Amino acid sequence: MKVATVVGARPQFIKAAAISREIAKHADLRELIIHTGQHFDHGMSEVFFEEMDIPRPDYFLDVNSLEHGAMTGRMMEKIEGVLLRERPDIVLVYGDTNSTLAGALAAKKLRIRVAHVEAGLRSFNTQMPEEINRVVTDRVSDVLCCPTENAVRNLQREGFEHFGCAVVKTGDVMQDAALHYSALSSGRSSILSRLSLSKGDFALCTIHRAENTDDPRRLGSIVRALNGIAREIRIVLPLHPRTEKVLRETGIRLEFPTIEPVGYFDMLELVKTCRIVLTDSGGLQKEAFFFSKPCVTLRDETEWVELCDCGANLVVGSDAAAIANGFQRMMERRGDFDQRLYGDGHASERVVQAIRA
Repeated sequence: MKVATVVGARPQFIKAAAISREIAKHADLRELIIHTGQHFDHGMSEVFFEEMDIPRPDYFLDVNSLEHGAMTGRMMEKIEGVLLRERPDIVLVYGDTNSTLAGALAAKKLRIRVAHVEAGLRSFNTQMPEEINRVVTDRVSDVLCCPTENAVRNLQREGFEHFGCAVVKTGDVMQDAALHYSALSSGRSSILSRLSLSKGDFALCTIHRAENTDDPRRLGSIVRALNGIAREIRIVLPLHPRTEKVLRETGIRLEFPTIEPVGYFDMLELVKTCRIVLTDSGGLQKEAFFFSKPCVTLRDETEWVELCDCGANLVVGSDAAAIANGFQRMMERRGDFDQRLYGDGHASERVVQAIRA
């Protein structure tokens, strides 16, 4: 059985690493990796393959730096060419990026089965490109691998039992990856010594979502809040290339130093060691939970509602005062990090079982 895996963005590399290790255990499975090039910067892409023992991509499509429609269309065209040449039995897509949607649509048009990892997630905000991507991808998928019970319920409410697809609660493959690689990261990462960081003496922050970077008012408000917080605690902010470009073009000024984008091992060490996380990243919200760190989410909603329900996460939006208040609240709050919200660390096994069924 030939499995074509489509990846293009940082969280997808992490998930792909977990599942690639599991696929390699099965003699009847052969994996073909298609890298769309959506994140083409070395610090945002190539370093993950170097660090995480992911097989090198069989195809690199080099599609990036385009508007959403053009990017998705170009990816579909190039992915279709690969699929026609390779004729896989199933195409595996991850998450909610343009690469996810392009891979799913290209496969479905060719009548190739599609498996969606992280199916069923909903923000219920159709202004987010990610929401459109995940909803459409779910609808054309044959195997829907849901990380949580909430995700399964979302698909049930939308009538997926009538669509001739398999809905499987697998758990979260990012937890598999975090458990596996956190045992290795302390020996492979030197970021704590490079930055002179000690446990609990800094806040970890990321900003990259289009809803924040594409709106100067939102981004300016977030930066004002961060500048204030930086006077209370050191902020470590690996600056996403898109965010850096917008800050430069708009003149919005961070009043504390940033660092270059980091690899997965460095990020794991930062999450494990920080005092608190401030982010608009879906993946980092979960990683904060995996390592028992309170999280302040710089968005108006989250797909990971169970994190808010257990007190581990607080969604504050982009208002500077709300961010500052949320930061103080989460510094004082102790969330319930003992719940098994994302499974038992064997999600990758269940995904592979589902695509072999």
